[in-house]
Amino acid sequence: MKLLRFYIFLSVAFLMASCEDLIEVDLNSANPKIVIEADLNDLGNQQVIRLSRTVDFSSPISSEAISGAKVAVMDSKGQLFNFVDKGDGIYLKDGFKPVVGLSYDLTVKVGDEIYQSSTNMNPFVPVDSIAVKEETVFNKTYYSVVLKFNDPKDVPNYYKYDIAINGKEFKFASAYSDKFNDGLYVSHQITDRDNSIELGDSVVVRRQCIAKEVYTYWNQIQMMNPGSAAPANPTSNLSNGALGYFSVSSAKEYGIRIVKEND
Repeated sequence: MKLLRFYIFLSVAFLMASCEDLIEVDLNSANPKIVIEADLNDLGNQQVIRLSRTVDFSSPISSEAISGAKVAVMDSKGQLFNFVDKGDGIYLKDGFKPVVGLSYDLTVKVGDEIYQSSTNMNPFVPVDSIAVKEETVFNKTYYSVVLKFNDPKDVPNYYKYDIAINGKEFKFASAYSDKFNDGLYVSHQITDRDNSIELGDSVVVRRQCIAKEVYTYWNQIQMMNPGSAAPANPTSNLSNGALGYFSVSSAKEYGIRIVKEND
């Protein structure tokens, strides 16, 4: 337990006086939470699930990898896929490519605790075209990637995008639902949430058609205020108080180079 002392000085101009108040804040160590990151898709035949545990705010590391867990996924046809512990919290399953239309159940056992989740794999919604959009704001030029497509009518659809620039790792870009444009011709504008896309950059956008509960998780992440003192955890579709998510999606990747139209 630690006590931080904050001193608030209140000045009263007309009285030319000041007062000092003492505030004591109790910073208890939070109970560690299991974090499960299970983002399975049909881009390949190897699936990865990451397991970690949250650590105290004073810890020099951001999270603690979990080894020795039992991780398995079963599809709605009864086929079981056991994941192999590769160390550093990484669990792999080779020869596993999810199938559109099936549902999947995840079971993770860490010690005596069991964490579970279920989700469906929705069909992929094809993209008609991909382009680069250039915008100038206060004399600064910004670039984004635009994907255009026909959203299926009378079918709830949810989309998640990751982005990789110049061969770096993919990271989350944005999530969309078709709540206000069901059945319409839609444009999704994708950019890097942390860094500007520059002229000459090579960009790969990963598009995933995800389940509603997975969209809820990522939408809450993109709506978080980075300046919030104590942001809430996004709503997880995992049981037993685990953080993270379980997703099985259909996906495709689209590459483009950022150039001027006349280049």
